[in-house]
Amino acid sequence: MRATAGFRTVRAIVLTGEGAHFSGGGDLKRLARQRKFPEAEQRGHIDALHEWIMALQEAPQPVIAAVEGAAMGGGFSLCLACDLIVAAEDARFAMSYVNMGLSPDAGGTDSLARALPPQAALEMLLDGTPVSAERLHGWGVVNKVVPSGTSYAAALAWAQQLARGPFEAQAHIKALVHGARGRARREQLDAERESFLTSLYGDEAGERIKKFLAPRKAAQAGDGTAS
Repeated sequence: MRATAGFRTVRAIVLTGEGAHFSGGGDLKRLARQRKFPEAEQRGHIDALHEWIMALQEAPQPVIAAVEGAAMGGGFSLCLACDLIVAAEDARFAMSYVNMGLSPDAGGTDSLARALPPQAALEMLLDGTPVSAERLHGWGVVNKVVPSGTSYAAALAWAQQLARGPFEAQAHIKALVHGARGRARREQLDAERESFLTSLYGDEAGERIKKFLAPRKAAQAGDGTAS
């Protein structure tokens, strides 16, 4: 992202998922394994993710998320880190960390707290229930809602439109908007990292992740597939 952002010939960036969904979020199997290893390793993973979030914000180009299907947990945080969001009408978004006994990372609390009234932000963060693209559009979080299967084409068309605009002016506008929100994002990311680490290594997350993965493990054992 940072290398690409350094080329003025790149005038806009579209971020999308491969396949039917934008992102299912973090790999719970990996997180379950991670609990057996030192906290420092997971700290490094989160720091790397947060560098990606900062790279999206620091890129001079407008970054558009094109969302089909699910954008859950860290996938939703990643959407929110983009400048603009184009979502399919049947797309679903959820801050699902709480369902696993975890607190968000990747800027999720920061983005929602800045974009929404506290009640709406806390509803998404505390409840963990998927929210429709239409509802987020009503809240001003999603910019455009388009027919299913067309989000990438719509985002690309918008990117091409923006790419025809003045590069430096757009870069200054983007920097001004982000700057107007304050300069505390790094502090918020650090706080999310510490909270995530605390919750991941706690009993509640361990039990919830294990419970979530148990049916899948049983199904794999039943059909003879290696776990």
